Amino acid sequence: MSLVGGKPRLIVAITGASGAVYGVRLLEQLRQGGACETHLVMSSSGALTAAQELGLKRSQAEALADVVHSAKDIGAAIASGSFHSAGMVIAPCSMKTLASIAHGLADNLVSRAADVVLKERRKLVLLARETPLNLAHLRNMTAVTEMGGIVFPPVPAFYTCPASLDDIVNHTVGRVLDLFSIPHAGLVKRWEGMGPPTQPR
Repeated sequence: MSLVGGKPRLIVAITGASGAVYGVRLLEQLRQGGACETHLVMSSSGALTAAQELGLKRSQAEALADVVHSAKDIGAAIASGSFHSAGMVIAPCSMKTLASIAHGLADNLVSRAADVVLKERRKLVLLARETPLNLAHLRNMTAVTEMGGIVFPPVPAFYTCPASLDDIVNHTVGRVLDLFSIPHAGLVKRWEGMGPPTQPR
């Protein structure tokens, strides 16, 4: 994740699917760790979802990022391949955003920045949120995967025996940070193999 002139940059997008907490928690962890310069793009639907699910104003979410870009600003720095970054995380990723990326529409800054990350062979991670999935969703996920993206549905890891919703969110966010080799502490309960079998009483 080396970068000319300073910290690595990571682009984070929050779009209009349920699960705004994943993008917000990711930004919180990145700010706390200080390992990356974060560039946030939040769609209007993403802002609405954050308000509905978290009671969070757009300005509060944006305050967690180092740099904020309007989703309408197709001329922003992150819309160019000459902008150095470690990659991009879309958390959560709506099916509309997934479809736009899968078909190369680049119709707003979220999908354009994702398109740039893919064409520059950088890491793109999509926390795709929808269930059940129809055939269009599945085909779009296949297309993005074939282009080099990583489809990362935020599926709970129950083997960790989570005690709270925070545990579930933190585990997913930690696994995303792992994909970028960004250090963190306490987010992921690492698998160390099966414990001894329970003895019958």
